[in-house]
Amino acid sequence: MTCKRSLGILVPGAAVAIALAINAINLLDAYGSGAPYYSRTTNMDKWTNPLPALAVLDLGMLVVVALGIVWWKSARSRTTGTKSGASR
Repeated sequence: MTCKRSLGILVPGAAVAIALAINAINLLDAYGSGAPYYSRTTNMDKWTNPLPALAVLDLGMLVVVALGIVWWKSARSRTTGTKSGASR
């Protein structure tokens, strides 16, 4: 496995792991435990929904993963000498 192929897998994988951590932290912070939103009823006017910002982050991660897959496939086709979908 060449270095370029490894990066094509590792970079999107790391990006997805970071996005999952950010999503988990923000969702736990926003919705927390307890009913309803333990100790947050006094400041509910300052509460914001994290879902729109997280959707933008997740969309960006989808783009990174898609580019990583394209990069990985192009590196694979160059090392094997075949075009994607064709075999010898």
